Amino acid sequence: MALNLTHQTGAAAITATPPTGARAAVFAASATGTATSGATMVRSGSAQSLRLQTQTVEPAQPQPQPSDFHQAMAAPKQSAEHPDVAGEEARKVGVPVFVMMPLDTVRKDGSALNRRKAVQASLAALKSAGAAGIMVDVWWGISESEGPGQYNFAGYIELMEMAKKAGLKVQAVMSFHQCGGNVGDSVNIPLPRWITEEMDKDQDLAYTDRCGRRNYEYISLGADALPALKGRTPIQCYADFMRAFRDHMAPYMGSTICEIQVGMGPAGELRYPSYPESNGTWSFPGIGEFQCYDRYMLASLRAAADAVGKPEWGCAGPGDSGSYNQWPEDTNFFRREGGWNTEYGDFFMSWYSQMLLEHGDRILSAASSVYTGVPGVKVSVKVAGIHWHYGTRSHAPELTAGYYNTRNHDGYLPIARMLGRHGAVLNFTCVEMRDHEQPQDAQCLPEALVRQVANAAKEAGIGLAGENALPRYDETAHDQVIATAAEKAEEERMVAFTYLRMGPDLFQPDNWRRFAAFVKRMTETGVRDVCREQVEREAQGVAHATQPLVHEAAAALAN
Repeated sequence: MALNLTHQTGAAAITATPPTGARAAVFAASATGTATSGATMVRSGSAQSLRLQTQTVEPAQPQPQPSDFHQAMAAPKQSAEHPDVAGEEARKVGVPVFVMMPLDTVRKDGSALNRRKAVQASLAALKSAGAAGIMVDVWWGISESEGPGQYNFAGYIELMEMAKKAGLKVQAVMSFHQCGGNVGDSVNIPLPRWITEEMDKDQDLAYTDRCGRRNYEYISLGADALPALKGRTPIQCYADFMRAFRDHMAPYMGSTICEIQVGMGPAGELRYPSYPESNGTWSFPGIGEFQCYDRYMLASLRAAADAVGKPEWGCAGPGDSGSYNQWPEDTNFFRREGGWNTEYGDFFMSWYSQMLLEHGDRILSAASSVYTGVPGVKVSVKVAGIHWHYGTRSHAPELTAGYYNTRNHDGYLPIARMLGRHGAVLNFTCVEMRDHEQPQDAQCLPEALVRQVANAAKEAGIGLAGENALPRYDETAHDQVIATAAEKAEEERMVAFTYLRMGPDLFQPDNWRRFAAFVKRMTETGVRDVCREQVEREAQGVAHATQPLVHEAAAALAN
């Protein structure tokens, strides 16, 4: 998730592959009920000799594969979908555009869709405008709310069937986080009740800041290997959920469902919850706070400090890193030549960021065990576009979120390489933003950030997809997305773009006409030289032809 001031508004045993480069750090920690842990850091050029200790996650019991899944994958696809899907896809060599569905698309009991008629009209309108498909959050807090292993995907099955009939593809997000507490969260969907009950019993399962504030948005990665959830570890719960989704959606996998985006943290992003908006804790453009004070994270930190012969470094995170709403120069740790640029700062940030990388590696290993062998389905991971204070030396908000990205250290290439080991796509936000639109006193540089991430994806040999961080319906934002995502050499184009978000505003007449023009320019890049006037005429035709659908959708979504 990216913000600006102007628009503020296991399934298997895992051994993480060490990162490469001149400086490498490998940490592994196992947590028990008494919070004992082991960790290792290895650095090139270090005078200290360290012994590597690996982490093993006890595998979940293998489950028999339902025969209907394999039959559905092997059987010929039933042709109830739009008749010219294949032909249209073959003609489009630009960037396919998907549209994010409303957060509350499915009822909280999981039984059916909210506003079914609105969804049906919306999907038909999107298809007429040339959109490739939709993205939808598959909420853990809805689909496994009643108890461990009690899955209810009925509402999502209804949506898949509607998308199939409309001739649209679906990007399904495995949303293992809470909805509520972040920018744009208009509804509240907590984690499953049986999960929050366990977190109430052991509050160290929640991310914790220096003042002891607990965050229930997402289970702390420090507990990844702890069988604290009715006998399962969090990684096993995520793997079992993904497997259940695959099996329930067998008739749609690879035909309608083309992508599984695996949630890895707050807002579904691979990061720590360092800038929570709930209860006014954080506001843009504050630097955020480190989230390493639950006992499982602290146990790992102590073990890492002991391993490098600096036990005094393992007691806590940096004590001079300030609070959520301070700026870098307000703190001794993040100021221009502050503690981040010392041996201790390098140790702490290497450990903190490596813990996040290993968390991502574990979940992607689980996802690969579920979705490898399912043709036509790719896996993606979302990384946050934290562009504020990017122009400073320390990049403080990125550091507190777990991205070890400073003037001297590339924090995104290790992430891209980790994704590359699993063949995953990197999905990045803030693609619509321009540097000059942002508050310059906060040294916001979204364009430079997007370029850095694009270079990391290219070097790692992985696909890069994009999203707009905030709702924008203006041509200025559209032009920026097109320039960043589509108007490039074929090998440098984004593999997909997801548009935020379906709702009444999108279907307002002027916004809808601009959206139709945007989709045409995105998807036809490389097919022909797109004359702006001709695109506008064609978009006006689409807007006129879809007026009844759009009016129906806007009215229904507003209720």
